[in-house]
Amino acid sequence: MKPFAPETLAVAVSAATLLAYRALRRKNLTNNGAAAGFIVGFLLVATGLRGLNLFVFYQLGSMATKYQSQRKAILDETVSQTSTRGIKQVLAVSVIAVILSLYHATVHGAEQAFTSDHPAQTKLACAILAHHATSLADTWASELGMLSREQPRSILWPFRKVPAGTNGGVTLTGTLWSLLGGACIGISTVILDALSGIQPLRAIRVVVFAGCCGLLGSVIDSILGATLQITYWNETTKQERIS
Repeated sequence: MKPFAPETLAVAVSAATLLAYRALRRKNLTNNGAAAGFIVGFLLVATGLRGLNLFVFYQLGSMATKYQSQRKAILDETVSQTSTRGIKQVLAVSVIAVILSLYHATVHGAEQAFTSDHPAQTKLACAILAHHATSLADTWASELGMLSREQPRSILWPFRKVPAGTNGGVTLTGTLWSLLGGACIGISTVILDALSGIQPLRAIRVVVFAGCCGLLGSVIDSILGATLQITYWNETTKQERIS
C-alpha cells in the first residue's frame, strides 16, 4: 500500500480507532494512553500495513498481561500497579518505530520485500521489525516467564537464585517465550506483506531474524534491569517493589 494514500489513511484511521476503543473498554490503557495509542497507531499504519504489528503486539501483549493476573499479583506487587498502561508505556513501545517508519515512507516510499537489492531500505525495515519483535518478546518473557515453576536466576550471576519477578531474573521458560514472541512478529510481518501484495521473499529468514531480535532485546532489557533499576524487597509481603 502506498504511504498516506487515501485508502491507506482510511485503514489507519479505522485501525487506530479500534485500538483506542478496545483499550479503553478493557481498561488496558488510561485516557491519555489511548489517545497516544490512536496517534502512533494511525501514523504507523499510514506508512504501510507493517504498522499493524503494533496492534499485534497490543493484542498478544494484553493477553499475556491478563493471563493468571491474580497469581502474578501474589508473586510481584508491582503487577497491580501496572495493569493499566499510560502514555509513557505506549510511547516506549512505539515511538522508535514511528520515527523510523515515517523516515522510511518519506525517503524510500512504499514497503518492499526484504532483499539485498535495496540494502538501505531493507536495513531500515529490519530495524522497525526488530523494534516490534523486542517489544513483544520482552512482554512475553516478563508476563509469562514469571509464572514458570523454575527458580529465576540473576542474568549477571547465573548461579545466584532470585525471587520471581526480580529485575534481571531470568528462567529458561521466559527466555523461550521471548524467542517465540519475536518470531510471532516475524510471522505477522510475512502475513501483512502478503496482504499488501509484497512477495514474501525469505519468509523463514524474516521469522528467524525477528525471533533472534526478540531474544537479544529481552536479554539486554534484563541486563539493564539488573544494573540500572532499583528494586526493594518487602519482607512482610515477600514481594519486590520498584523505586
